[in-house]
Amino acid sequence: MSGGHQEHPARIVGHGHDDHHGHTHADHGSLKSYTTGFILALILTAIPFWLVMGKVIDKSSTMGLVLLGFAAVQIVVHMVYFLHMNTKSEGGWSMLALIFTIMLLFIMLSGSLWVMYHLNHNMMPGMMPDSTEVVPESMQNMSNMPKTHSMEDMHNMPNMKMQ
Repeated sequence: MSGGHQEHPARIVGHGHDDHHGHTHADHGSLKSYTTGFILALILTAIPFWLVMGKVIDKSSTMGLVLLGFAAVQIVVHMVYFLHMNTKSEGGWSMLALIFTIMLLFIMLSGSLWVMYHLNHNMMPGMMPDSTEVVPESMQNMSNMPKTHSMEDMHNMPNMKMQ
């Protein structure tokens, strides 16, 4: 028996990122990457806050789109710097699953908004300011109907006896 230490032949010294199945672990970030992500997240929170509180953009639809843009960029920053999602982790499958999820969400949200818009447009024609309301013939003579009586008129009526 020799006094020296013998390494296992399957293990390679200095490559601690490989496990026993040959999978590589993704980079778990460094202080520099976490700091960069934190600063970007702060900036991407402060700018929209300033835009809303300072009323920098007057049109609400434009403000909504700008805020959604900042939110989307901040989601990407969180995924890259804090969740460590990239094309290399898990052989690219986590990024592919993310892209598929984003596509499904986009299809569902845009389809829902499209359906709600068209239902509102087609089901409520009398509520639209630029539309002319079509009144059925049976309801056209309703303005000639007698007015309803007030409670005071009801109290002044003579009592009727049931026979």
